[in-house]
Amino acid sequence: MTAPIAPMAPFDLIIFGGTGDLALRKLLPALFHRYVDGQIVAGTRIFGLARDSQTDEAYRERVREALQKHLAFDMRAPSMLEPFLQLLSYRRIDLQAEDGWGELAAELADESRVRVFYLAVGPDLFGSVGAKLQAHGLTGANTRVVVEKPIGHDRASAAAINDALGQVFAESQIYRIDHYLGKETVQNLTALRFGNALFEPLWRAEHIDHVQITVAETVGLERRASYYDKSGALRDMVQNHMLQLLCLVAMEPPSSLAADAIRDEKLKVLHSLKPIADGATSHLTVRGQYRAGAVEGRPVPGYLEELGTNTSRTETFVALKAEVSNWRWAGVPFYLRTGKRLADRMSEIVLTFRKVPHSIFGDEPVAQNQLVIRLQPDEGVKLWIVNKIPGPGGLRLRRVPMDLSFAETFGGRQPEAYERLLMDVVRGNPMLFMRRDEVEAAWSWIDPILAAWQSSNESPKAYTAGSWGPSAAVALIERDGRTWHEDAV
Repeated sequence: MTAPIAPMAPFDLIIFGGTGDLALRKLLPALFHRYVDGQIVAGTRIFGLARDSQTDEAYRERVREALQKHLAFDMRAPSMLEPFLQLLSYRRIDLQAEDGWGELAAELADESRVRVFYLAVGPDLFGSVGAKLQAHGLTGANTRVVVEKPIGHDRASAAAINDALGQVFAESQIYRIDHYLGKETVQNLTALRFGNALFEPLWRAEHIDHVQITVAETVGLERRASYYDKSGALRDMVQNHMLQLLCLVAMEPPSSLAADAIRDEKLKVLHSLKPIADGATSHLTVRGQYRAGAVEGRPVPGYLEELGTNTSRTETFVALKAEVSNWRWAGVPFYLRTGKRLADRMSEIVLTFRKVPHSIFGDEPVAQNQLVIRLQPDEGVKLWIVNKIPGPGGLRLRRVPMDLSFAETFGGRQPEAYERLLMDVVRGNPMLFMRRDEVEAAWSWIDPILAAWQSSNESPKAYTAGSWGPSAAVALIERDGRTWHEDAV
């Protein structure tokens, strides 16, 4: 049974980059769902800000088209579309000049309302936007600012961005968003570990053989070519999404659900990661770049063809072996892999338990237990156990799943990550957002890998689009006597 949703008091949400892809594809659809569910009420104001000139009605029509394209409308939605669109307004603004700022400040003069500024713009503009908000008196106690990744391209640039934001806002006002942390299954990790006596005693090196974290995409560059070729998979996915997932798996029990209690424990994990530097990168990391192939039955071009160039050393695939050097996890490898144009779209965390110490079943193989936490596309939890095959003919064993599908168990529509995260910003709950020291600690671990790759003359290893990456990624795990998880009976 779904818990009742408490409506939020009217608030102001101002989206810098209000006509961009993120706003139209993710943020506004998320806000519409919250409106349909009664969490956003009349009196709330949503402003889309950008440099071009258009009327409120023209902007609403643009948003209408985006919602119809990106939303699967339920039975309630069509009748609620028009009232939702009336919450929206458009304002022309120049982020680096004075045009539009005075008018915006006048409209947002009521400091008793919560004001959320969502910076859906490049990180090079975070500082200048913050300075403009401060100059026009828009940084009061009820103000929050949301910033998207990338927070820099290394530790030094991340610190510079954080410094610029910190000159304007208190740390408690800054919400560094990672949409992976808003996924239902990621949040369920906390309940799974700390709400069940079954798992927490086993959640340690004595019982866990290894951990795998996979974030696989079937898409290529789409509209992100200019950004992606300067970034690559390590910066784009590992530094934020995947290290956050690793932290949630590996962290110690927090003292409470208070935001800083959880973030303190995640920070300890980041500080405990064994460095990968210099010669270690050659056998602990793999980077790849896709070539032409077929995905979901259709031919797709290679990375260089999509990019429109003859050469690039940017990686579209990363696999690596990490280790958390503390008492709970010493000796347990964490295998991470992520890439574009892979065989399937899925994100999952797999904990493989150690083998039984002694088998009483003769030659009958006894598979290791696995706990699979699926983030997408079908959110849920699956526990693989060994069971006897029913019937006569001796004791024959089979590995079978105990499957908890969120859709089947709880029914209804599962909220998207941005829905939850946006409402958490409004209510002032920073638990699912990254603190400054987390961001910089993650970069401190990533930077030596980047430096080693940069100094190496090796290019990324080629892999065919539609495969699971370069063969070196298979060797990375199989030389340890393990294999990448495939979810099949």
